Amino acid sequence: MRAHVFYWYLIPALWIAWSIYWLVSSRNVKRAVRRESRAARWGHIVPLVVGMLLIVAQRPSSPVFSMRLLPATRASYWVGVAVLCVGLAFAIWARRYLGTNWSGSVTVKENHELIRTGPYGLVRHPIYTGILTAILGTAIARGELRGVWGLAICTAGFLVKLRREERWMRETFGEAYDRYRATVPMLVPFVRF
Repeated sequence: MRAHVFYWYLIPALWIAWSIYWLVSSRNVKRAVRRESRAARWGHIVPLVVGMLLIVAQRPSSPVFSMRLLPATRASYWVGVAVLCVGLAFAIWARRYLGTNWSGSVTVKENHELIRTGPYGLVRHPIYTGILTAILGTAIARGELRGVWGLAICTAGFLVKLRREERWMRETFGEAYDRYRATVPMLVPFVRF
C-alpha cells in the first residue's frame, strides 16, 4: 500500500517542481508590445485546466472516465512517469532556448526574435509538444479512459492557442515565418500535418 501512495505523490511532485521552475523563469522576459485579450486567454486556459483535472481526479463517478485501458501495473506506471519526465524536460529545454521571448500568453515582444534552432528546429511549438507529452505520460500512468479524454481536451486548448500564435508570428516575421513553417512541423517532430 505504501508503494501505491508513493506512486501517486511522485507525479504531482514532478508537475509541482516543473511549475515552480516555470514561475521562477518567467520573471526575466522582454516587454510585450502586443498581447491577447483576457477572453482569448481563458479560451485556452479553461480546456487545459479541465483536461488536467479530469486526469488527476481521484475517483471519477462515471465508467466513461474510469474504465481501464492499461493494466494497473508498476511497468505501465513507470512508463508513464518516464514519458512525463521526457515531456517536462523537453518543455524546459524549449523554454530555455526561447529565453526572454517567452510568455505564458500569446504575445509579441519588444525586439521579438524568431528562434529556429534547438527544439525549435524540431517543431515550431516545442513547449506545447513537451507539455502534451507530459500529459500523455500522466495519462499512461493513470491507465484509464479519462486520460484519453483529458489529453484530447488539453490538445484542443493548445490548438486554439497555437493557431493564434501562428497568425501573429506570420504577421510579425512575414516570409521568414512562412519559410520556417514550410520546413518545421507544428507539434510532432518529423510529422507534417
